[in-house]
Amino acid sequence: MADWFQNGFHRFLGGYLSRHFHAIAVDRTARPDNDGGLIPGEPVIVFGNHPSWWDPLIGHFLNRSLFGGRQFFAPIDAEALQKYKVFGKLGFFGVDLGKRSGASEFLSTSQQILSRDDAALWITPEGRFTDVRDHTETLMPGLAHLCHRNVRGCAVAMALEYVFWDERSPVCLARFSKPIALADHSDWNKSQWNDHLTDVMRQNQNCLATLAIARDSSPMDNLLRGKTGAGGVYDLMRRSKSWVTGQPFQSQHGNQF
Repeated sequence: MADWFQNGFHRFLGGYLSRHFHAIAVDRTARPDNDGGLIPGEPVIVFGNHPSWWDPLIGHFLNRSLFGGRQFFAPIDAEALQKYKVFGKLGFFGVDLGKRSGASEFLSTSQQILSRDDAALWITPEGRFTDVRDHTETLMPGLAHLCHRNVRGCAVAMALEYVFWDERSPVCLARFSKPIALADHSDWNKSQWNDHLTDVMRQNQNCLATLAIARDSSPMDNLLRGKTGAGGVYDLMRRSKSWVTGQPFQSQHGNQF
């Protein structure tokens, strides 16, 4: 992947996300870039829930912001990749799970990716869109297979939620688990890996849910400051009132972020 192309994409992405979100924030107690246990010079597998259409773009943004220059990779529907081939320049690779060969192709490509020291492989092992409150979906076996097969690198669970707090635009909240060093569990079989990965992922989702319910931004680090206020005629009237009264105009409706 060409650096110039990805740098240009992220210049576009920052502006695009800021127009659609009030904030993109991460739990500061579990940031992977704050001595969070990532192993320098070894790959990382990021696995998480899949609540929204926004997830691939948010993942790309979080990878650039928090994962120390690692190259983003993620599976995408093969048919969609054929339609939007530019995604291939951003680290997405095609997977056709409708075919018998799809799973083996995913594992083969993922294994090649994890041979790179700078790789960050992002996976949504539920395999479909799921509500953040639905923890019943069994994780697809490919994640456990990769963790069982590799001894270099680590796996990190990620939880995402999209919430509406005080502003018109939504807030994206993210939380990461403590990294799991693959070499520390080289004796586990795939079933043991699957059970542990499921437990870590669901517990991480529960922790993020607690933060979301609290509606308090103080435990979070805001990675992107986006839109505030209601816009349109309503904010025009508020600006006019501020000008008449000599008070500074505050576009935000609350004090979050």
